[in-house]
Amino acid sequence: MHHLKRRTIPFTSIVGQDDMRFALILNAINPRIGGVLIRGDKGTAKSTAVRSLADLLETIQVASDCPFNCNPENPEDMCDLCYQKSQSNQITAVEKKTPVVDLPLGATEDRVVGSLNVERAIKEGIKALEPGILAAANRGILYIDEVNLLDDHVADVLLDAAAMGVNIVEREGVSVAHPSKFILVGTMNPEEGEIRPQLLDRFGLQVSVAGIEDVEQRMQIAKIAEAFDLDPKGFAKEWQQEQVDMKQKISRARQLLSQVSMSDDFLRLIASTCIDLGVKTHRAEIVITRTAKTIAAFDGRTEVNQEDVKKAMELALAHRM
Repeated sequence: MHHLKRRTIPFTSIVGQDDMRFALILNAINPRIGGVLIRGDKGTAKSTAVRSLADLLETIQVASDCPFNCNPENPEDMCDLCYQKSQSNQITAVEKKTPVVDLPLGATEDRVVGSLNVERAIKEGIKALEPGILAAANRGILYIDEVNLLDDHVADVLLDAAAMGVNIVEREGVSVAHPSKFILVGTMNPEEGEIRPQLLDRFGLQVSVAGIEDVEQRMQIAKIAEAFDLDPKGFAKEWQQEQVDMKQKISRARQLLSQVSMSDDFLRLIASTCIDLGVKTHRAEIVITRTAKTIAAFDGRTEVNQEDVKKAMELALAHRM
């Protein structure tokens, strides 16, 4: 363990940008929403928010000595090695912070999926894989800054893994696989070019962030940034209670989520709205439903109401129209 820790400003101290913060929290409660794309100008706290979200997530149990953060409690979420260990009850668990993994700009396919030594793979299977970013991101957050500049081929590989929750590496007829489930968070500055429609549809939610025009809020941002800079530890202490409260709220929402129900009337409304707006993809209804339920859970309710549906549509439809 190195002693240097990246200092991140507490999530709850971020001023404004409510939609962005809300969309991130919803994905933390329910990763099945499918991540979020954050569009906006430079310097609008996009990456700050993503990094600081990690502190609000619960720690996870991982299989010790496994590069894939395998879940020691669920054989279905294990790589071959952990699976074999679990069959003979040899698996040990350690606690770990939810990983937040950055995809570096210009990352090669090998860097993303891992590099496979074919000769070794024939004999040793998954052991022959030098793990990549998709390994490190399993059960965490995969953060892609400037997702619109992502190489098309790397984007496709990433999206396949995100959709299946598995990374399959195939070389010369040999294939190995490991679990790769993650919350996909992308940021982009629309001035630097758009993003392919196929890629766009893969993000559950989209939010736009703009520079804040309000004088009071801008003063507040400057004050907070300065206070954090001068005394990060003291600043973190001041916000500790807000952080704890938000963490508990997210945990409670997670537990409540499976009990939340939504009436068929709302489902019909969602489907007909999607048709009226000319939304081609069926992913839209699914994302809106999951999001509305998650909003209700965050609010401590087990029944979806009209406000939930409206908000979910705002977050899930902007980029699908």
